[in-house]
Amino acid sequence: MMTPPVKSGPRYNNMIQSDKVRVIDQDGENLGVMYTRQAIEQAADVGLDLVEVSPNADPPVCKFLDVGKYRYEAQKKANAARKTQKTQEIKEIKMRPNIDDHDYDTKMRNVVRFIGDGDKVKVTLRFRGRELSHQQLGMDLLRRVQQDVEEVAKVEAYPRMEGRQMLMVLAPK
Repeated sequence: MMTPPVKSGPRYNNMIQSDKVRVIDQDGENLGVMYTRQAIEQAADVGLDLVEVSPNADPPVCKFLDVGKYRYEAQKKANAARKTQKTQEIKEIKMRPNIDDHDYDTKMRNVVRFIGDGDKVKVTLRFRGRELSHQQLGMDLLRRVQQDVEEVAKVEAYPRMEGRQMLMVLAPK
C-alpha cells in the first residue's frame, strides 16, 4: 500500500485539520475565531491561502498568505541561520612527557590560538617504552598545561589514560 509523502513546512488550506482557527488577515488584523472552511473561503476571495502559522495554539492561528512566498522566506531565513552558525571543532595537540621548554611554549601558543578561535583542544600525551612507568611526569605536564590556560579555557575532560596515551580535553570559557 502506497502512503503519500510527508509534506514539510506549514499546513495550508485543506491540510488544516482543526475545525476552528484564529484568523489574521493579510494586513495583520485579527478577525477572531471562525470555522476553517469559512476562513479558507475568505482567503480565496482575497486571492491568498490560509496558512497555519502557529499550530500548537488553542485554537491554531492561521494567516492569509501566499504559501509559496511564505515557504521561500522561511527557506531564506534558515539558510542565513546556517551560514552564521559556527561548528566547534576538536583540535589535537600531541606531546611527549619529556618535552623541551621551547617545544612546550610553541605547543601552548597553538593551544591558546585554537581556544581563541572557539575550538576545543584535545591534549594527547604519548608514552613510549619505559616512559610508561613514569606516568607521574605526564600528570605533572598536563597539570602545567591546565594552569597555563586557566584564564582562557576550562577542563572539559580531566586527564585519563587510554592505553599508552594520556588525554585531556580543554574547552573555551
